[in-house]
Amino acid sequence: MGNYIFLALVLASFFGLSKLFTKAGIESWKGWIPVYNFYILSKLLGKPWWWCLIMIVPGVNILMYGVYGFNVARAFNKPSNNDLLFASILPYIFFVKLGFDDTAKFVGLDKFKIEPSKLIKNWIDPIVFAVIAASIIRGYFIEAFTIPTSSLEKSLMVGDFLFVNKFAYGPKIPQTPLAFPFAHHTLPLSETKKSYLEWIKLPYFRLPGFGSVKNDDIVVFNYPDGDTVALKQQNQSYYQIVRRYAEDELKRDPTQSKNAAYRQAWEYVNSSPSQFGDIVARPVDKREHYVKRCVGIAGDKLEVRNSDVYINDVMQKMPAKAQHFYYVRCTNQARAFLSSPVELDRLDINAGEAFNAAESKDSVVYALNMPVDVVEQVKKIPGVVSITKKIEPAGARESSIFPHDPAYAWNNDNFGPLLIPKSGLTLPIDTHNICLYEKILNTYDDGIHQVIKQGAQVFYDGKPITSYTFKQDYYFMMGDNRHNSADSRSWGMVPYDHVVGSPFFVWFSMKYAENNPVSGKSVMGSLFKNSKEGKFRWERFLCYVDDGNLHSIKIPFIVTILLIWGLNKWNNRRKLKLQKSSIK
Repeated sequence: MGNYIFLALVLASFFGLSKLFTKAGIESWKGWIPVYNFYILSKLLGKPWWWCLIMIVPGVNILMYGVYGFNVARAFNKPSNNDLLFASILPYIFFVKLGFDDTAKFVGLDKFKIEPSKLIKNWIDPIVFAVIAASIIRGYFIEAFTIPTSSLEKSLMVGDFLFVNKFAYGPKIPQTPLAFPFAHHTLPLSETKKSYLEWIKLPYFRLPGFGSVKNDDIVVFNYPDGDTVALKQQNQSYYQIVRRYAEDELKRDPTQSKNAAYRQAWEYVNSSPSQFGDIVARPVDKREHYVKRCVGIAGDKLEVRNSDVYINDVMQKMPAKAQHFYYVRCTNQARAFLSSPVELDRLDINAGEAFNAAESKDSVVYALNMPVDVVEQVKKIPGVVSITKKIEPAGARESSIFPHDPAYAWNNDNFGPLLIPKSGLTLPIDTHNICLYEKILNTYDDGIHQVIKQGAQVFYDGKPITSYTFKQDYYFMMGDNRHNSADSRSWGMVPYDHVVGSPFFVWFSMKYAENNPVSGKSVMGSLFKNSKEGKFRWERFLCYVDDGNLHSIKIPFIVTILLIWGLNKWNNRRKLKLQKSSIK
């Protein structure tokens, strides 16, 4: 409904422009041609012609409408505060009102060439155009992100501040253009108030990009499982919360059916706002941003065997900085070392990923999450007896692992085989494998549809199906922190329309005290410390990202800054000399 209202407002503004053009001595038909009408309006107002191009950009064009409205009010001799406010907030209606106002005469903007209002000149004007420019850059070219979780540790780390290239795979047109500038899904200073309105919803459309998603790419995407969110527990999957309560309900009463347990769990979660908050749906472009490594692309057969990834039955190379949990058996001699926050911090093992797994009178077993190079360091600690990689055995089902069905006894270390859907691929669908593709069929692939199992058949919108042809590509994403990553092993595949871009530049990086309780504490005290002892990871500053590996550009960056400074100094001195010589 909102789309139709917006279309009506735009058409009303075109009608108003046609009336205003007549008042200004311009043919009225020019007010009805999209983009060209704003080109003519820009020329009439004496503004840059390229303003009209901003009107093509969804989201930003809404702000630009207000800029045009403000200038039109002045140009047609309506400079009162009330008129300017009306024109800026509701330009669509204002154009029509002005078109029928006999007192509105075109006088131009000559008297405003030197801006009489210091507030507008020094604050409003620069701020509005800074917001417009930044919104275009953020929405279509580059967006700043921070790494919030350790799922890609140690490739991209918690505390990395980076830029994401949206042209890597093509920028997406915003689907909810009515949004607070620079906010994602929640208003600043709030944890629950949404930052967008769904009055206008645009269909999915992606502009051409530099390439396509490939195996081993690190990809930023909208979290698919985040289509529904419990606002008081946003760091957890809503669906996993329901599944957990359903499992508890089945343990309490094993005689009830699985569907009955899930229905009770759903009712409990959705009727307990004090515990879970409101349950809200989010459009694709407002779902949480995740960053993972793409291990399987559309059309691949993926399998995880004893923690190794196989694509089309070929074992893939493990990322150089991939982490796994290891059981470290040691004597009491090493106990003090491996239980010391200082030593764990020195090894850069996150405090939350190290714990005592078992102990006896003369030995102890620690579970430590670490990459291979740190494993080699731990081996050299006196008193360490053995180090064994933690691997969940094949057939040991984890209920939190996709597809969350007892028929598929999969876990983090032994998963699949799974065929990843590709656009145009037709797969057989039956009551056994529907759980692998149900979310794709009922939500992701072609809008909302009803998919149910009934007896020995699968019904799609009430019609029995035995096969399905997929309409877009899908990807399997995994974190390099293989034992501490909520990824496609937990919630399934990522649709192409959820892909946002690829990280390409880390400009700043620091540790947080919860992960590095010793070195991650002090800010001021870390300014003159190295990366191991202090909060700042100096070696990660100003680095471009290539497949999770960082390459420093500090020296070229500093040289460029010095050159710009030097050229600016030289140019200022040259201008000063020219001024002095002209005076003589």
